Amino acid sequence: GCSLWLKMFPQNRPPLVSPAFGTLKLTYPETLDRIKEEFQFLQSQYHSLKVECEKLASEKTEIHRHYVMYYEMSYGLNIEMHKQTLFLTM
Repeated sequence: GCSLWLKMFPQNRPPLVSPAFGTLKLTYPETLDRIKEEFQFLQSQYHSLKVECEKLASEKTEIHRHYVMYYEMSYGLNIEMHKQTLFLTM
């Protein structure tokens, strides 16, 4: 949804051009700093997305466990109901 979009493309991303420069021509140190900033930004994005994926995987496992438990209960109830209807028809 919207929250995932904002996480992937947040508003606090480092700007491409500093307002002081007003141009895309950067010196080598400025370019290196810009690359470092971008790398750190991408690293933090990767980390937060990784944490989110781990959380979702954990939730998926828990939901699957509940599903199996309910399925087994339902299956057991169906067998019991079937036994009772067979017993009643005899």
